[in-house]
Amino acid sequence: METTQPTIHDLLRKLESKTAQVKLGGGQKRIDSEHQKGKLTARERIDHLIDASSDFLEIGLFAADGMYQEEGGCPSAGVVTGIGFVQGRMCVIVANDATVKAGAWFPMTAKKNLRAQEIAMENHLPIIYLVDSAGVFLPMQNEIFPDKEHFGRQFRNNAKMSAMGIVQIAAIMGSCVAGGAYLPIMSDEAMIVDKTGSIFLAGSYLVKAAIGENVDNETLGGATTHCEISGVTDNKYDSDQDCLDAIRKIFGTLGENPKAGFDRIESKPARISNEKLLDIFPMERVKPYDMLDVISGLVDGGEIDEYKKDYGKTLICGTARIDGWAVGIIANQRKIVKTAKGEMQMGGVIYSDSADKAARFIMNCNQRKIPLVFLQDVSGFMVGSKAEHGGIIKDGAKMVNAMANSVVPKFTIVLGNSYGAGNYAMCGKAYDPRLIYSWPTAQMAVMSGAAAAKTLLQIKVASLKKTGKVISEEEEKQLLEEITTKYTEELSPYYAASRLWVDGVIDPRETRKVISMGIAAANHAPITERFNVGVIQT
Repeated sequence: METTQPTIHDLLRKLESKTAQVKLGGGQKRIDSEHQKGKLTARERIDHLIDASSDFLEIGLFAADGMYQEEGGCPSAGVVTGIGFVQGRMCVIVANDATVKAGAWFPMTAKKNLRAQEIAMENHLPIIYLVDSAGVFLPMQNEIFPDKEHFGRQFRNNAKMSAMGIVQIAAIMGSCVAGGAYLPIMSDEAMIVDKTGSIFLAGSYLVKAAIGENVDNETLGGATTHCEISGVTDNKYDSDQDCLDAIRKIFGTLGENPKAGFDRIESKPARISNEKLLDIFPMERVKPYDMLDVISGLVDGGEIDEYKKDYGKTLICGTARIDGWAVGIIANQRKIVKTAKGEMQMGGVIYSDSADKAARFIMNCNQRKIPLVFLQDVSGFMVGSKAEHGGIIKDGAKMVNAMANSVVPKFTIVLGNSYGAGNYAMCGKAYDPRLIYSWPTAQMAVMSGAAAAKTLLQIKVASLKKTGKVISEEEEKQLLEEITTKYTEELSPYYAASRLWVDGVIDPRETRKVISMGIAAANHAPITERFNVGVIQT
């Protein structure tokens, strides 16, 4: 049965629908329950905290999407994280969502919290924790407790950030139990909301079981106890709103720190409109197009100063401005191009000359202190005897080496394909982009769906033959459909976003804002390292 190709507007409607659903957290009943307790929800707290009409760049909105279904799901991994402005100061905000399993920590919750702390550390941004969590989700404790990137890593990060001079403010606005109690108390300032906030290493039931003491939670670890008796918290407040207003007052007194000094001038709009940008990008993933047209919808005035324009044509390298910020752009050219020798090169494929050009361009941007923006629509590196004889592995390694050792901040947008080693060379998640987002049109995997499905089918059929089973043509067709369906699901940008392989899925029209906020954040962290690529074969 022939299927209809979805349009970009179909994908944007899906993005809008999924966004609205995820932002409901545990659902309207849970939201109403929080309100009845006199509490704001995590998103309402953030709205109250950040400056009016300012942007909030959410990190990990779709984290855990489609995961933990046997446990009832965990929308947005039960925590809201992102970059916002408080009293004009850019900061990272982490807010537990108590409407989702009482804010309990799932494995993806830990991964998302650590990602937020990583962003604060990389960019030297103050971080605010709005704590309201029941602690580790016990049925999955073995997947969250003891390993290096598990729950305990956040406290290590607390200590490291303190030593780095990064301001950490915590507000206890609900439960804060067991190991989680250390997070706010390892912050610079810890405030608590009276009657709804509580903090203790063990709650009243566990205390009764462990030592036989009868005590209620408020006496054990409420606001009065910790502000007047133990001194664990600094001040108590009558409501969420009062507590959030106190954080705003603190941010109003913060001093300025040195900046990286990235160049910025007055912003200009892109040359083409947002709507035209949507029309340029083809939905058919094999259809060629000119990436320069897409770039003209992302950069100020549509202007890019290309580097080695007539060499290595399957990669576009050049300097431009996005929202006034100077950037170095590395983008996969998707149209078929002709070399000086008259040879045709496939779009979206990285050839030896392209990799060599990109490596040299990355070096130049580091020398000039220009942030790098990678626009991914890559099928991988060129293969075949001619490519191998020409040293594609050597030139690819040169590009990866330069990119991995870059000391200027890197930002990655996955527009379309992100396959195999192409994902790596174009600064995939493994190479520490400060931010990485994808468009709804993105696909991320070792290889394309069609190629992978056929390969997996061959492996499966061969495996069955070894056991003496021969399948019919109809059975083989059905097996191919099953494999294709599963692999196509894993290609989805939401599959990547749910696992935090990307920080989120965005409307293409938001790309300029995401990159601009990312560079503004990175500008808070002076570059202290020298660019050194180590050993590169030439």
